[in-house]
Amino acid sequence: MMIKNPLKSRAHLLASALLGSLLLMGMQAAQAQTVMLDRVVAIVDDDLVLESELNNRTLTVVERLQAQYGQLPPQEVLQRQILEQLVVERVQLQLAKRYDIDPGEAEVDQAIQRIMQSNGITLAELEADLRREGMSLDALRKQIKTDLTINQLQQGVVNSRIRVTDQEIDNFLASTDGKFATSPDYRLGHILIAVSGGADPDMVSASEKEAQDIYQQLQSGADFSQMAISHSNDQSALQGGDIGWRKLAQLPELFSRQLVDLPVGGVSKPFRSGAGFHIIKNMEQRGGGEQLVEQTKARHILVKTSEIMDDQQARNKLLALRTRIENGEDFATLARENSEDTGSMLSGGDLGWAMPGMFVPIFEETMANSSIGQISEPFKSQFGWHILQVQERRSEDMSNQMKRNQAANLIRSRRFDEEFQMWLTQIREEAYVEVKI
Repeated sequence: MMIKNPLKSRAHLLASALLGSLLLMGMQAAQAQTVMLDRVVAIVDDDLVLESELNNRTLTVVERLQAQYGQLPPQEVLQRQILEQLVVERVQLQLAKRYDIDPGEAEVDQAIQRIMQSNGITLAELEADLRREGMSLDALRKQIKTDLTINQLQQGVVNSRIRVTDQEIDNFLASTDGKFATSPDYRLGHILIAVSGGADPDMVSASEKEAQDIYQQLQSGADFSQMAISHSNDQSALQGGDIGWRKLAQLPELFSRQLVDLPVGGVSKPFRSGAGFHIIKNMEQRGGGEQLVEQTKARHILVKTSEIMDDQQARNKLLALRTRIENGEDFATLARENSEDTGSMLSGGDLGWAMPGMFVPIFEETMANSSIGQISEPFKSQFGWHILQVQERRSEDMSNQMKRNQAANLIRSRRFDEEFQMWLTQIREEAYVEVKI
């Protein structure tokens, strides 16, 4: 029988107790360190900014600024600026939540695709680049979603604050600046058969004949780009004669005159300038001329789902209404009695003349696939269940309206930055912000 040494046992117990204390102290120290790393540096309404976020953003900004400028402001100045940036981001994100702005994963995927395309890299290469920078793809996706959310909030709210009157649009369109901005854009092809300043009549005649021969070949179906590469003396020859997009005011007057009646795809007859004989092609055109838009006049009946009306019941109700209309009852009367679309029910469900893009995709698709007079099958959108009837279709020249819309957008874009700063200052002042450092 072995007898235990009481002194050894007590020493073992003391050692165990000491080890336990050390371990507990280590855990407490680790916990204290974690708290220190993630301590709150600002309270913004119902949200927090953590010190770890501030440190990570500071590191990113410092690396970028050093690469650009070398000399940087003091660390405390930079950190104060960056903390303010984080605070304003938090304010905007909380506003976006109130407005139900939530970009989907598909939008994030598209943004990542654009990043890869613009840099000419694959997804695997993007992930490798991110790892070298100490970042993951998930972190990038999160940042992109944040950026998209804030951008959609800014565009929606700030643009809604900008009012553009008809008189402002008229004044802009009448100005030189407005005429230039709303004038058509042309993508031109150009062939030049050069004639030197000291050329004798025979040389001029030979150059003219060459230009005429080229024009005849083009009229017979010859490829403009190939003819430009083979014959043109212009600097754009090796680009197939493509001189890019130009407005009339950016072109020589000789070219502008040729374009007045030149349709898209049309080639001008050779014309003379001091440099020689020119042939131009209207390769593409944006704006100008008739802008025919297919419009649809339709009416609908909307039934919303609720606690007492599920999807099947809503669909069945519309099927019954559809049968009654097909049996001779008046669509407008039934819409006034049953539709839950407050904007159209009093007018018998009439939606007026609509241009493409005015309605949600499923409504547009159903409307496009319905023949005139036909009552559609019930279909569901984000607003509820619908049946619709297309009453008429027409092609309308919307060139003047499009020009006015373009002018309004240009005026709005010029005012955006100023209105954006005013809005940002306002929401920052209205927010509760408590800085802890």
